[in-house]
Amino acid sequence: MKFFKINKKKAQKFHEEGQVLSDEGKDAEAIAAYLKALEIDPNKSETFYNIGLIYKYQGEWVKSLEHNLKAYELDPEDESARWNLAIAATALRKWEIVRDAWKDNGIELEGDTGPINMNFGLTPVRLNPDDSAEVVWATRIDPVRAIIDSIPYKESGFRHGDIVLHDGAAVGYRESGERKYPVFNVLERFESSNYSTVIASVRITSDDDLEELEVLFSETPHVFEDWTMNIRTLCKQCSEGEPHDHHDEELAEEWASDRTLGIAVADGESINNLFDMWQSKTNGVLVTLDS
Repeated sequence: MKFFKINKKKAQKFHEEGQVLSDEGKDAEAIAAYLKALEIDPNKSETFYNIGLIYKYQGEWVKSLEHNLKAYELDPEDESARWNLAIAATALRKWEIVRDAWKDNGIELEGDTGPINMNFGLTPVRLNPDDSAEVVWATRIDPVRAIIDSIPYKESGFRHGDIVLHDGAAVGYRESGERKYPVFNVLERFESSNYSTVIASVRITSDDDLEELEVLFSETPHVFEDWTMNIRTLCKQCSEGEPHDHHDEELAEEWASDRTLGIAVADGESINNLFDMWQSKTNGVLVTLDS
């Protein structure tokens, strides 16, 4: 019994060392420490979970799935392990495991096999969370996948209509109307869309000009956003929490005639004729169109 307790303490020491190394961003060293802990105590679910967590953020999905499966087998009550198991299985398109994991989390699903394609409502997602960290709106089709509804900046590498795999833990909130929505960090693009992003600079005389452009676009597969009036930049604290009042005030800028539009253009199609029609119907002017 004494020998057993000594081994437990040794294993816990390596486990805690792994946690410190992981917090310092030393992933390889952390995994090495965790593996030493498992050599002594192979039944500690938390250690398997922590290894699976590191591999999740590295996009090493096979290894993440393996370690989260083991964590779940050792502790079926660990909700975090079930979520990360489902995320890794989703990335690998292992739908049977995915569906079982969500059911174990008490989430009701449509259908019995294959990918989940439901409507879990709107959610803001954070693209490139370790870099530019742009937050856009999306529609969730399962607990960890969403279709991007907004038109992201071109430099983000993402496009309108992309299906993204996102994390399960909220990092910040955004308000729309009377409701707060949790923001989820995107882990990777799951499926590419059939849209490309084009930037247009236009000059208008009133909001009626843009409303007419919206009518013209509504009859096509293309969509646009007024980036000038709809996009705001947040500090890191606000982006990962709740935007402060001063950011809400940023949206109440004076009316501007020069606007930058982000446009999602369906592949293989042109929008030049739309702007020609628009300019013939309104006082609006297309200044530049950058594809």
